[in-house]
Amino acid sequence: MLRISPRLQESISPGQRDGAPVFLSGQRMSVRPDLALDVEGAVQLRRADTVVHADRIDYDQARDLAKARGHVRINQSGSVYAGPALDLRMDAFEGYFEQPSYQLLANDAHGEAERIDFLDDKRAVVRNASYTTCQREPGPDWMPAWVMRAATLRFDTEEEVAEAEDAKLNFQGVNILSLPAITFPLTDKRKSGFLAPTFGVDNISGTEVTVPYYWNIAPNRDATLYPTVMSKRGVNYGGEFRYLETAYNGRLRADYMPGDKLRASDRWSGSLQHVGVLDNGTYTGGSLGLNLNLNRVSDDDYWRDFPRATTSLTQRLLANDAALNWNRGYYSATLRTLKWQTLQDPLAPIIPPYDRMPQVAARYLQPDAGGFEVGMEMDYTDFQANRALTGQPNAQRSYLRGQLSYPVVGAAGFIVPKVQLHTTNYNFDAALSSGQWQATRTVPTFSLDNGLVFERDASYFGNAFRQTLEPRLYYVYTPYVEQNYLPNYDSGLMDFNFASIYADNAFVGNDRISDNNLLTAGVSTRLLDPDSGAEIVRLGIAQRYRFTDQQITLPGGTASPAGLSDVLLGAGLSIDPRWFLDATTQYNPTTQKSARSTVSARYNPGNYRVVNLAYRFQRDLSEQIDVGWQWPINDLWGDKGQNLGPGRGEGAGRWYSVGRLNYSLQDSKLVDSIIGFEYDAGCWLGRVVIERLQTGLVSSNERIMFQIEFVGFSRLGIDPLQSLQRNIPRYQFLREQTSSPSRFTNYE
Repeated sequence: MLRISPRLQESISPGQRDGAPVFLSGQRMSVRPDLALDVEGAVQLRRADTVVHADRIDYDQARDLAKARGHVRINQSGSVYAGPALDLRMDAFEGYFEQPSYQLLANDAHGEAERIDFLDDKRAVVRNASYTTCQREPGPDWMPAWVMRAATLRFDTEEEVAEAEDAKLNFQGVNILSLPAITFPLTDKRKSGFLAPTFGVDNISGTEVTVPYYWNIAPNRDATLYPTVMSKRGVNYGGEFRYLETAYNGRLRADYMPGDKLRASDRWSGSLQHVGVLDNGTYTGGSLGLNLNLNRVSDDDYWRDFPRATTSLTQRLLANDAALNWNRGYYSATLRTLKWQTLQDPLAPIIPPYDRMPQVAARYLQPDAGGFEVGMEMDYTDFQANRALTGQPNAQRSYLRGQLSYPVVGAAGFIVPKVQLHTTNYNFDAALSSGQWQATRTVPTFSLDNGLVFERDASYFGNAFRQTLEPRLYYVYTPYVEQNYLPNYDSGLMDFNFASIYADNAFVGNDRISDNNLLTAGVSTRLLDPDSGAEIVRLGIAQRYRFTDQQITLPGGTASPAGLSDVLLGAGLSIDPRWFLDATTQYNPTTQKSARSTVSARYNPGNYRVVNLAYRFQRDLSEQIDVGWQWPINDLWGDKGQNLGPGRGEGAGRWYSVGRLNYSLQDSKLVDSIIGFEYDAGCWLGRVVIERLQTGLVSSNERIMFQIEFVGFSRLGIDPLQSLQRNIPRYQFLREQTSSPSRFTNYE
């Protein structure tokens, strides 16, 4: 019968330590019962998670004091100390060590000192100490690549932090930093205090120096202040506050630059992201949630001058979105306000999207009502924008859609008949060209979706597979109802892909319901691993046949004629876990040319080795190649390194190339690019990265990032890691603690 054993516990409580027996062994022993033990010759004293080795140990039982002399070595929960003399009270773990060397379990840091005073089993004060994570190499002349020397060094393994006073950092024999006091983490645990300063250079702001201060408010709250001095512009005062609760989380960020020299004005930005759910715990009341995405900046040029300051995916369109959501069973409702800030560029002006002030939506969906699926959606939106820019009146729009379907789904296939009814009513704030101030539209839709699934065992190239054949037919009929005279507030043309080709409406949004009388036919086949079910190969083809000409379009759009549509061809390949390939082509049978193609490939043979390649083509619009990578350069001369696992690199003395290039074949130029090198020296890392972002038709923002990371201590320079992780899929940090070390790692 299995039972819990305390012998393998990572941490031992004070009660367990007090009750633990003391074991002493040696070659010679003299005993004074209940008073003292004197042991000589290869002495070992063991109690709980502490082991002491020495030539001689005198143990005073009355005072619980062990005096160890000669080749003393103490292992305390995996951390090791060695020196000539130790006095230690075993219960309290209180005492001192003379002329010791030490090695910490948490991060493999080590050093030497004049004296160590143990305050308890979690805290120690080290006098005239050195500290480094560079591992000793053979030879009497070895010197660590970097070492910190401090008059006083305090370790707190409970809080997992260290504090140094009168500290000097020496790198490659040169003192590069002197500080009266500094604190640093012993693990990746968060801690309050000043972070290492960062430095940067770009073509807009000049030289940048940032001195961040991190405030670890609570385990679920923190704040960072990051004042930045920019040589060409002034001082930017920035800060960020984060919070994480069981039911909600969010982030608040603000920046303020008084008197920006570049624009001769004050500059600022602010953002708040919040996601939260408040559930009253009763079914009858349902749950209530609040989502906020608020973003504002001071002026139209902010996105160009601070291209990395906002979190918006569209830098020139900043959303201010607040939504209150309610949900209970089959029912849900949303109250939303959305107001956009549009950052205009005189060389490339854009028409702003409509504000929704407000939007009220309600939904009902019951997936199994006696075999039927019943749904209803209602939406009321007040669209507001500058009519001089949009060229059409604002409106209050009410929308109602009901649907009824009867899905029949089985292992061999499915059939889903569905009927829908769309009703929309408009109230305009100005008359249309026809003189109308109001408009109403009602459109029904009928669709029939059915498919089959065939399976068989197959063998290709000597490998066994489970092969599927999945034909599908989709018919949709929506009668023509005149809508082209209506303004467009939120509709857009749906992308033509394997999802939209089986959709009942060619548009997203509710201002256009496309007239349809069409049949879509498609077939796909997949090769599956018979043991795991993993998809190895996927091939698909689909095409539409339109029985009548389409008549409903977006303003300025082109209607689709009757007849066959372009052919969609798709393929996915993952025969080897190291390789992945995905391709989609839209082929025009009339011109016998592809209208659009997308091909993406990834090669990922192991840790720190990944190449991503993408080709995107849209006839007469764009053609781009995108390549991103992380790869050890040492591979070029046959040095394959060591497989140390994720977060540990591949061994010291290795170079890595990192980057991403987005190249426009149509314009024959790089759009965005980031390229750099990383060097892993074992106990320190060096990074040099150059980043270029397109910020206009003829303008760009360029910066160089240089960083030195002293492993287990701190980083100096400007941090490129976020840019690398954002731009290179599957990028891995060279030093990232993936698990905490066990005290049994150095067990004696």
